[in-house]
Amino acid sequence: MKRLLATAAATAVLATGCGAETPDYKSIWTTSSTTPAAPADNQPVPLWQYLEDSGVVGEPIAPEKIPHLTVTMPTPPEWHTYNNPNLAPGTRMIAKGNTYPTAMMLAFTLHGDFDVPKALKEHGYADAQLSENFKQLNASNADWKGFPSAMIEGSYDLNGKRMQSYNRVVIANDGLQPPQRYLIQLTVTTYADEAAAQGPDIESIIAGFNVAKK
Repeated sequence: MKRLLATAAATAVLATGCGAETPDYKSIWTTSSTTPAAPADNQPVPLWQYLEDSGVVGEPIAPEKIPHLTVTMPTPPEWHTYNNPNLAPGTRMIAKGNTYPTAMMLAFTLHGDFDVPKALKEHGYADAQLSENFKQLNASNADWKGFPSAMIEGSYDLNGKRMQSYNRVVIANDGLQPPQRYLIQLTVTTYADEAAAQGPDIESIIAGFNVAKK
């Protein structure tokens, strides 16, 4: 499965999400012509695979272009917009400095019906849990801003570094008839040994992440 990898000229920045890496839903749902191999029996099934197996097609969309919904994240002082052509279309990413911490927001228009509570309860944490040496710190299936959601926070190993990541997936709908669903994902990542120092900025991004009907 393809992953989103953003690189700067001098310093590599890995756009992380769902734990260690963020699934490129576009490559899976709109361009893949092969069926991914089934995971081992003792491994959780990632959300992207559950949706694909349910016949759901995901189309990337810039968060600010979602009709009838407002999707935003704040930019703390000293953070800046991060742009890279390797990111999936519509990805919104901010960073502090040239590497971590980073915050990334993705959105997909979902075409096809599926069991939303089942998807989030049984598969919302799987990508994080599949990360190398993942250690869960916190998790919740509580709604976010009135929409179904799954959140998981934990640490994991990546390229010889210990990372800490907060990941939230929201399945929102526009309230129309029939409703149009969107998958919206926020991931905030930092080096684990800098998590406390970066805590105020990270908390402000998490608290300010908003999904609301217009």
